[in-house]
Amino acid sequence: MPGYVEVWKQKARQLKVEVYALYLAYRDPRVHWLARVFTACVVAYAFSPIDLIPDFIPILGYLDDLVLIPLGVKIALSMIPANVMAESREKASEIIRQGKPVNRIAAIIIVLIWVLVAALVIALLPKTPADLSAKRERLFTDFCGTNSF
Repeated sequence: MPGYVEVWKQKARQLKVEVYALYLAYRDPRVHWLARVFTACVVAYAFSPIDLIPDFIPILGYLDDLVLIPLGVKIALSMIPANVMAESREKASEIIRQGKPVNRIAAIIIVLIWVLVAALVIALLPKTPADLSAKRERLFTDFCGTNSF
């Protein structure tokens, strides 16, 4: 059993280095803009303190950490030139050996984005059941051309 735990710990450390290498790689001018955008989203999600599925939800909570992040990393790696990734891995390993990289500005930006998304969702939600009924009626009228359910 301890062998499996060590293997998983090693894979987690390796994934951490890969994500940081992707962070360094997406900033490289040799990387295509589409790969930059996708990789930036993967890195932001991996470093984000807020998960798509909260970790306190049994089983599903860790699903994004175990599936979405590795899948995103794999896709991002396929989009970035091999020589850029090799250089970025070397830099990432060196930086991580020197001490954990901390980017408080990036963390603040990620949290602000999540707050803005939450505010937008709240603003778009109907305020009362009457608002919901009126909105449903308008949608039905626009779609069917009649006012009866």
